[in-house]
Amino acid sequence: MAEDRITVGRPIPSIIQASFPVDHPYGDRVVFIMWDRDGKIESECIDLAPAIWNHRHFLPLRKDDTLFCQGLVAHYGGALAWPGDIELSAEWIDRLPRTIMDNAEFRAAMDKLGMTLDGMAETLGIGRRTIAHLRKDMPIPHAVALATRFLVQNAEQA
Repeated sequence: MAEDRITVGRPIPSIIQASFPVDHPYGDRVVFIMWDRDGKIESECIDLAPAIWNHRHFLPLRKDDTLFCQGLVAHYGGALAWPGDIELSAEWIDRLPRTIMDNAEFRAAMDKLGMTLDGMAETLGIGRRTIAHLRKDMPIPHAVALATRFLVQNAEQA
């Protein structure tokens, strides 16, 4: 007997592993997650602050660094959980904006877009010298990461 499989939308990712670094340069509510996305393993760094600061339920995580670092993978990869019945589902985490970008990813985005230092500076509305520093070792501000990802996404869809 053949087995039929019905799928609607994109598959819900599963969290394989998570680590909660202390004193991350991109914020104090950052988590490194290893995902299983329909059999494809991916790792990424995600800032949970947008979720944590938007809901009263997460108030303990805002104030307590030690509590935040006690997070673990729960529900067979379906969520992150902390003591005190605090949980964030994998689906919710997956929908958070990707505000963390490293310098190599920024350089690669500029290459994909075919942008020069002057062109990227004009497009993002920041100085050419700042773009040069972002390409090297300056931490990428969240707004620049979001804008750069938007530009790349639009270029890929065109």
